[in-house]
Amino acid sequence: MTRIVDLKAYTVAVPLEAPLRHSNGAHWGRFVRTIVEVVGDNGLSGFGEMGGGGASAEAAILALKPYLEGHDPLQLEQMRWKIMNPVGSLYNNRVQLHAALEMASIDLAGKTLGLRACDLLGGALREDVPFASYIFYRYENSETGKGGETNADEIVAHAKALKQQYGFRTHKLKGGHFAPDHDVEVFRALAEAFPEDGLRLDPNSVWSVEEAIRVGQAIEGLNNEYFEDPTWGLEGMRRVRQFVRIPTATNAVVVNFEQLAQCIRHDLVDVILLDTTFWGGLRQAHKAGQVLETFQYGAAVHSSGELGVQLASMLHLGAALPNLSFAADAHYHHLSDDIITGGKLRYRDGAIAVPEGPGLGVEVDRDKLAEYGEYYKRVGGYPYDRDPARADWYSVFPERRYADPSVKTASLTIPET
Repeated sequence: MTRIVDLKAYTVAVPLEAPLRHSNGAHWGRFVRTIVEVVGDNGLSGFGEMGGGGASAEAAILALKPYLEGHDPLQLEQMRWKIMNPVGSLYNNRVQLHAALEMASIDLAGKTLGLRACDLLGGALREDVPFASYIFYRYENSETGKGGETNADEIVAHAKALKQQYGFRTHKLKGGHFAPDHDVEVFRALAEAFPEDGLRLDPNSVWSVEEAIRVGQAIEGLNNEYFEDPTWGLEGMRRVRQFVRIPTATNAVVVNFEQLAQCIRHDLVDVILLDTTFWGGLRQAHKAGQVLETFQYGAAVHSSGELGVQLASMLHLGAALPNLSFAADAHYHHLSDDIITGGKLRYRDGAIAVPEGPGLGVEVDRDKLAEYGEYYKRVGGYPYDRDPARADWYSVFPERRYADPSVKTASLTIPET
């Protein structure tokens, strides 16, 4: 088996069709990601990915090089203890760093052995993973001519275009940016437009328990698959679940095994969205899925703003999960391009095929990596928790100040801090 001899990190920014608005701010027209490369002594490379980037993110990854030099990429349990053991995590938080490194190690091990990532997890139960449409309110992008959707008619038209282009059969609305009644109006319009399709509403935890109950009861009669993170905290989710007859779901308050144990022990949330970054890696997310299967809880695959490397990890997770009861999330269709060879992975009838090649089954295009590395140097990052149309706004949960639906454009100049 090969041994890891080098570690590299690259920050890239890839443009979106239009800026995406969410309850805690916005994606300002691009995703910023860190691509991680582990190099084996056999000359092969494995790739991983995590959110954010810049000098500090790259330095955090490269600081772990001493932990990996000479490491067998198949020894994933040793890597977990070396990098994010529970005692050490009191003094550092390396969960997402480990996720990218584990992803890259699985990719390298798979390429070395001629096995797919999902085969290293136990094998594939499906060769195609379905996805939801993931609909955001968007600011206008004058360069692409896309975006500007804020009202019900515009969102329905956007959803219809996405369904026609990609074949989605499930539609997820990212709420919480506007007042709750606005989300209810838009969500009902989606239900009327797509009576046979599944629906999801996700306000990213910003409503109070009482507001979440009110909204949940207002949409109970629709074809809901689940009600995602309507409020914050396990106890908040428990209270909403008492009063709303829709399965609840979370990607925010169950992201480790301690939280998972409490969730199952006290029957707090119905569906757990598993993220190959938030959980600390592809293998960690798969292990959580197996626990959920044991206790007959639903599992889905969460999206945290992926490029093709992380999307491949999500596909392998979806392939191997025995209880994948729902279409996966992905921001992927909002991207204008990707950094993998051959361009963006393609949807067919609302699904993406699990890659056939060894490891993650995708290869990083070095030219694209350099191109979007230079793009990042030109445009920089952005504050995820700020709204480019409201310079004085901050996401303060107890006193929400919702956006005005009549505002469709925003300056993407990053405010002074």
